[in-house]
Amino acid sequence: MNDLTNLAPQTLLDWDAYHRELVRISGNRYTGAELSLIRRAFDYAADIHREQKRFSGDPYFTHPIAVSQSATAYKLDAPTIAAALLHDTVEDGGALSDVKKRFGDEIAFLVDGVTKVDKIHYHGAERAAESMRRMLFAVAEDVRVIILKLVDRLHNMQTLWAHPAPEKRLRIAKETLDIYASIADRLGMGELKGELEDLAFAYVFPDEHRWMAREIRKRIPAREEHLKKIRPILEKALADENIPALFVSARAKHFYSAWKKLLRYDMNWDHLLDLVALRVVVPTIEDCYAALGVIHALWPPMPGRIKDYIALPKPNGYQSLHTTVFCLDGNATEFQIRTEAMHRENEYGITAHWLWTQTGKPKEGTRLVGKKFAWVRQLRTWQKEFGHAERSDDYLESLKIDFFKDRIFVLTPKGDVVDLPENATPVDFAYHIHSDIGNRAAGVKVNSKMVPLDHPLSSGDMIEIITQKNRRPSSEWLAFVKTSLARSQIRHVLRGAAPPETKPTETELEIAVNDRVGLLKDISGAFARFRINIETASVERRASAYPVILVRFRHKNPGQLGKIKTQIKKIRGVHSIAEHAKPAKP
Repeated sequence: MNDLTNLAPQTLLDWDAYHRELVRISGNRYTGAELSLIRRAFDYAADIHREQKRFSGDPYFTHPIAVSQSATAYKLDAPTIAAALLHDTVEDGGALSDVKKRFGDEIAFLVDGVTKVDKIHYHGAERAAESMRRMLFAVAEDVRVIILKLVDRLHNMQTLWAHPAPEKRLRIAKETLDIYASIADRLGMGELKGELEDLAFAYVFPDEHRWMAREIRKRIPAREEHLKKIRPILEKALADENIPALFVSARAKHFYSAWKKLLRYDMNWDHLLDLVALRVVVPTIEDCYAALGVIHALWPPMPGRIKDYIALPKPNGYQSLHTTVFCLDGNATEFQIRTEAMHRENEYGITAHWLWTQTGKPKEGTRLVGKKFAWVRQLRTWQKEFGHAERSDDYLESLKIDFFKDRIFVLTPKGDVVDLPENATPVDFAYHIHSDIGNRAAGVKVNSKMVPLDHPLSSGDMIEIITQKNRRPSSEWLAFVKTSLARSQIRHVLRGAAPPETKPTETELEIAVNDRVGLLKDISGAFARFRINIETASVERRASAYPVILVRFRHKNPGQLGKIKTQIKKIRGVHSIAEHAKPAKP
């Protein structure tokens, strides 16, 4: 998305300059009638915003211009570009009825949708929950609304430095990490997700961001020099095998993504093998696999590091072949191989499926292809079942698990792909297929081997649920299921039975922290608020940048555990939490 980083909206305040940039970015995609529509929106918004300034001192109209250009770079249609220019006019002096009269129902619908997402008067968890609800409703109704909101947030994050209130800068950045970047990821818009995360990273974790920037800048030059030596060797080998490489380029990992990966590996840089990767784009899927063979013929592959996301795409639609090999001087190097269509989809996500000739009612603005984005259509059902039955903090936690947690993809015996959150169990899988299968689950085979019902699933597993006619859910399942759907169905069935005896569960939390005075007191205070006694607590200084606090305690149910984890995550200095649970001894 180089178009997004080369924009200078403050220089485009007159139509002629804006029009030239629009044509450059769009490749002259719009018809004369569409350009006329965009021109009318440009003039109307310029008039509404003519006396307004941003916190930075720039004319306010630079913001709608930047948002519309980002929307153009994502190849959105002319009504959406017009709505991007108009998206703040309703709040800043215009009226929705006037927009509808001048520009029609479709554009008014888009402008109103973006405005509704913005109009939130709550605070804290309630604000975040309501923001998530509105954004998800917008996704389900017309995905263009949420794409506009994402590119709107992108420009706001790029200029967040100018906001005078530090507490609001922090809130906006946290919301960007928790909500906006997650939705961009689920829509397959990987580059936008990375940009949003990196921009927010600098405000939410400023010390860590500075440290990552410094460390990565020290490492990048040597890795880029290494790739410069490898690239001509690969290009020649591909040409010798008559495999046309459309382009071979280096791709640097985003700061926030690299930091999260380091946390998983105790801050060991040796595990960050994809800090800079070579991306190889070829014409066909057959060429992808042929190129993989060429790379492995040149250099020995690292065991366990070959990932076929073409045969089994990621839940957000990402497709590519990944392999890590030992190149010159034994340096481990990652290669990513995909077709041009895959590359475009991995960059543009759901917008790569846009039907440009489609017109009509707003709900028809985008048509989702196959099962790839079926989760969007499932949102309304999820909202009806869970959206208003939960407290705000529980609602947010459920959303993060069910829709935005790291995902895995497993297979049914017929080969259908099922999208589940990381560490989901066979019971979660069973309820995802059908409530009756979940209720009657008596056993499970994973990859043709019998495993317990609480067995954590991994991507690529094939799952076969064994059912019994008179089987019923067990209250013990609530201690290990990961999805709200499974938990809700289990509780629904258990309500008709006698209340089961609650067995306390002993849990140990590993809390990675940036140590400070008063941190242990704050953590123990979080437990005290829920009347939970800490049985043991200790601090370990491991081979990482962050010490780990180990806290062992007993809790009554998964809900209580979820709430205590949520409270701890809010404590300043806490970076990550991992849990280890087992039934407590009587």
